[in-house]
Amino acid sequence: MKKMLWGMWLTLMMLATLGAGAVYSGVISVAADDPHWGWVYEVFETARDRSIEFHSSAIQAPLFDDEAMIVAGAGNYASMCASCHLAPGMSETELSRGLYPSPPNFAASTMSGEPHERFWVIKHGIKASGMPAWGQSMQDEYIWQMVAFMEELPDMSAARYTALVAASAGHQHGGGETTLSQSSHHADGVGELPHDDGHHDALQESPAQESHDLKSNGDADGHSHAAHDQEHQH
Repeated sequence: MKKMLWGMWLTLMMLATLGAGAVYSGVISVAADDPHWGWVYEVFETARDRSIEFHSSAIQAPLFDDEAMIVAGAGNYASMCASCHLAPGMSETELSRGLYPSPPNFAASTMSGEPHERFWVIKHGIKASGMPAWGQSMQDEYIWQMVAFMEELPDMSAARYTALVAASAGHQHGGGETTLSQSSHHADGVGELPHDDGHHDALQESPAQESHDLKSNGDADGHSHAAHDQEHQH
């Protein structure tokens, strides 16, 4: 018995040493274009799903029978989610292609999980996945509006999506709104959302817009807009 315990202890020490060596050597790739081994991904996926289920179990979802909730959720989804999770009639974006794990396309498949679980994920985010914790700046009622909208999303047509976004108040969720530009990822205007005059003015004066204007007229380094376009082509 003593020999067996001693052997188990030595084995564990060897495994721990090998693991520490692999970590500190830097040979483990953290590149987003180098996927995990299948079994590693399954472990992470199981841990994620079980964690979400456990931590969201006490949350009670409201009724989603109010069209106003869906309309309001559409505006925030278009501004905050569509560039990664896409939308009806929308093609892939640089973000949706480049992230790993790949963000699910909510417009193309049936969503897994329950509404209260989606609320928890939107509010708290997921570590090392690219999914932000929107609850840092977004009040609960606005998160539920997005959940209500997402309930309809898998079966939604591009025309209804566009109409809902157009009818919404755009990007507004009760705290810390910032200008999130995703128009460059949208084809034919799908997913673009209206803003009130004040929000639109803020967008026009954003640093990103000023930078774009400089490049349009030639910046201090003499780069033209055409040269910038050539550099950005993939």
